[in-house]
Amino acid sequence: MENRAEVLVDLGAIRENVKYLMARSGKPALAVVKADGYGHGLLPVASSALSAGASWLGVALLEEAQALRQGGISAPIIAWLTPVTDDFASAIVEEIDIAIPSLAHLEAITSAARSTGKCARVHLEVDTGMSRGGALSEWSELVRRAKDYQDLGSIKVIGVWSHFARADESGHEFNKKQLDNFNNALLTAKDAGISPEIIHLSNSAAAINDSNAHFDLLRLGIAIYGLSPDFLFMGSSEKLNLKPAMSIRAKIHLVKDVPAGSQVGYGGSAMTKVDTKLGVIAMGYADGIPRSANSDAGVLVGNKRAPIIGRVSMDQFVVDLGRDSSAKAGDWAYIIGSNPSDSYTSASSYTADSWASASATINYEIVTRIAARVKRIYHG
Repeated sequence: MENRAEVLVDLGAIRENVKYLMARSGKPALAVVKADGYGHGLLPVASSALSAGASWLGVALLEEAQALRQGGISAPIIAWLTPVTDDFASAIVEEIDIAIPSLAHLEAITSAARSTGKCARVHLEVDTGMSRGGALSEWSELVRRAKDYQDLGSIKVIGVWSHFARADESGHEFNKKQLDNFNNALLTAKDAGISPEIIHLSNSAAAINDSNAHFDLLRLGIAIYGLSPDFLFMGSSEKLNLKPAMSIRAKIHLVKDVPAGSQVGYGGSAMTKVDTKLGVIAMGYADGIPRSANSDAGVLVGNKRAPIIGRVSMDQFVVDLGRDSSAKAGDWAYIIGSNPSDSYTSASSYTADSWASASATINYEIVTRIAARVKRIYHG
């Protein structure tokens, strides 16, 4: 039985993107595979990135790191969104690196290290201006106390790091401010006796835009999936020489002739202007299709675009195929991308960026929101 809907993931594209970004910068790479590899699949993406030369993996959650270990991944992994109630002892035993953004985290992790009799591998996180993760007023005390615990053998400071807020906006003065803040934080750490093995600051946008922020390791997220960190400020995937790895397709459930003046979907929010053919696509917001998507989004059937008409429903949405369409029930409709045997061309295909624009969101959300009930198919 054929699948109702599929996410097609080109692992070869992921490998190409990793290799390109590393060659472009001349720096080692940490592949960010959180959120199930940005919706592409945790283990397949991690394995592909490592085979392409990435030396580290990064995740948000401890359970993601543990899933990688359980999947046979032995490469260094850092987890950076770990509440103080997490099971740090198991992370330490599994040699998972843990980010420390506060004194409370430092105390919890050193306590767990003592309980295991092992040394915890940690990365001290400083807030350089994003006002999200990382230590701010606690930074001086955090590095001083971390040095004390390192001397006692409870922890080993592997890294010092922070995160950019506006790296996609090349040349923005706030990027320089964050970089200056980071360099000052490094001096404070050095004065406390902290000599990390690696210093990392650059996300995908900074890896592309700012060589001054590369330091020892690049944290590559959205770019390894072939997507632009910001379509507005940095341009398309094609402009950045990145190859999108995800295509999405679904079956056409139904094709019907509809007269002009027909209301379509819940609330009658759209109406056909002429006699036309409508196609019912077998995916909906329960599958991750944004309910907010407007008619700037749609599907590719054959070589013709068919825009959304009416509101997206839970399991389906309607597109206007056009009066002369030869589409029929059972055909594939490509929501993102085109037939994998064809070369990727954003001019003819709907993309994660075009869906994002039509839904008032970003490409990150489009790819990560695709539900687990949509089967992932891997090639390349």
